[in-house]
Amino acid sequence: MTATEPNTVLVTGAAKRIGATIARHFHARGFRVIIHYNHSRDEARALEQELNQQRSASAEILRADLTSAVDVDRLGQEALSRFGRLDVLINNASSFYPTDLGQCSRGQWDELMDSNLRAAFFLSQALANELAGRRGAIVNIVDTYADSPLAHYPIYSIAKAGLKAMTKSLALELAPNVRVNGVSPGAILWPPGLMDDNDPLVQEKRDKVLKAIPLGQLGKPEQIAELCYFLASDASYVNGQVIKCDGGRSLV
Repeated sequence: MTATEPNTVLVTGAAKRIGATIARHFHARGFRVIIHYNHSRDEARALEQELNQQRSASAEILRADLTSAVDVDRLGQEALSRFGRLDVLINNASSFYPTDLGQCSRGQWDELMDSNLRAAFFLSQALANELAGRRGAIVNIVDTYADSPLAHYPIYSIAKAGLKAMTKSLALELAPNVRVNGVSPGAILWPPGLMDDNDPLVQEKRDKVLKAIPLGQLGKPEQIAELCYFLASDASYVNGQVIKCDGGRSLV
C-alpha cells in the first residue's frame, strides 16, 4: 500500500457490533472508512458523524442489500468513487438465524448464502483490480461454525464454510498483488437471546457457553478488529489463512 494519501477501507455490515468496531479501529489508524449498511441507517449515520468529527471528510456511508446482485454491483462502483481509491475490503456483513432441517426454504437458503458468501465473492471480484493496483488486502469474517457446524443452523454453517473456502481460493487467484485472509471469531458478543442480564435461565446458558471456552470468557470486538488490521496492514507474508479468535473453544 502506498503512503501518498490516506488508505481507504470498505467494511460491510459496519453500522454496529463487530463491524462498527472494525471501522473505528481502522479509522483510528489513519484510514478513511466506507461504512456499508442495509437496514441500520441511523446507526450508520451516527458512526459516520462520529468519525468525521474526529477527522473531517474521513468517513462515508453506503447502503446496499447484499441479497441483490444489482445492489452488490452498485456498492462496488460507489465504494471506488467515494474517495477515489480502495486499499482494504473487509467482508463482515452476515445474516444469522436458525433453519431447522426439514423446514428450510429456498428463500432462506438464498438469503443466507447471499449475505454470507455470494455478495462477498462478487464484491471481491468487482474490487480486485483496484486492490491489486494498491497491493491491498481482503479480510473475510468467517465463523467457528465453518469448522464445527451449529445445530439447527445448517444453511448458515454451510455458507460460512463456503466463505472459508473462498478465502483460500481467492488467496491463490489474486496473488501476488492482493492478500486474502480470514478471521474466525468464537463467542464475542452475546446473541439477542442471551442479552437479559436479569434472567436466571439466560445466566445458566451463558455459564454453559463460558465453560466450553478454555480461557473462560467472551472475546471482545476490539480483538477481532485488531486481528483484521494486522492481516490487512502488517502481515505482509500471510496469505490464505483463516485465524481463529475463539479463546481455544475449537480445541475442546
